[in-house]
Amino acid sequence: MSGRYARGLLHLAAGIDQAGSFDAGSYLELALLAERGGLDFVTLDDARGGLGPDALGVLCRVAPATRRLGLVPAVTATRTESGRARAAVATLDWVSRGRAGWRIDVSAEVWDGWEPPQGRPVRVADATEDHGRTVAARYADVALVRAATAERAAAVRGELRRLAAESGRGPDALRVLVSLLIDLGDGEYAAEPVHGGGGLRPTARGPLYRGGPVDLADLLAGWHADGAADGFHLVPVEPRRDLERLVNGTVALLQHRGLFRTFYPGSTLRDHLGLARPAHRYAVTGGTS
Repeated sequence: MSGRYARGLLHLAAGIDQAGSFDAGSYLELALLAERGGLDFVTLDDARGGLGPDALGVLCRVAPATRRLGLVPAVTATRTESGRARAAVATLDWVSRGRAGWRIDVSAEVWDGWEPPQGRPVRVADATEDHGRTVAARYADVALVRAATAERAAAVRGELRRLAAESGRGPDALRVLVSLLIDLGDGEYAAEPVHGGGGLRPTARGPLYRGGPVDLADLLAGWHADGAADGFHLVPVEPRRDLERLVNGTVALLQHRGLFRTFYPGSTLRDHLGLARPAHRYAVTGGTS
């Protein structure tokens, strides 16, 4: 990397997926833990093959029991189902009073939305692969990138910001979060040594960090300072154990170092991410009558 420079506070999100779990209470427990840590949002994927809960349905139940945490379900919809998907996400935004996002497949045609409490639910897209970056840079509010090195993450972030500018957007209207699997089962032990150090190893699901919360805090802080990411989307291998250690260990350390907030600055997901409320495309401009 070319050197470090001053940056704002980093953003943190977490996945709360639990393989085979249909217990809404367990998802609520994880969401409340994430909210206690001040995380920007949590994500929940739809079950594959019907072997799990409906992400939108679960987060609609979580919404009334949380106050500030952003809620981002995966939305799988064909072109013919896009209207129903938009309506469902708009409902989540109303129920949560402006805290909804939706994780959209970059190949789907469901980018537009209705006018809910925060103007439009936050759009989250995976920009890891080359084919998804142009679409994510043009339409997404948050781009997720799976990268095993800070250099790779910084290169993709730079490309996304350039593409956003070329599409007529301000680059700062896009938040780029590095998505990492985390295994904090080793407690306070040092990160597992891998090629070149750093505690990250490639897996079929993406880069995996295995070690303790202290070394994870160092890794996140270092990548952020180097301009590799605006923040991180962390997916626990063991949801309850790893999310608890993330909040009580890593997040607490980052807060102590002044790198992560200690309270929510507003009430909507856009507030947490520092994103402006989008103008309503049907709004009438001009003088009053």
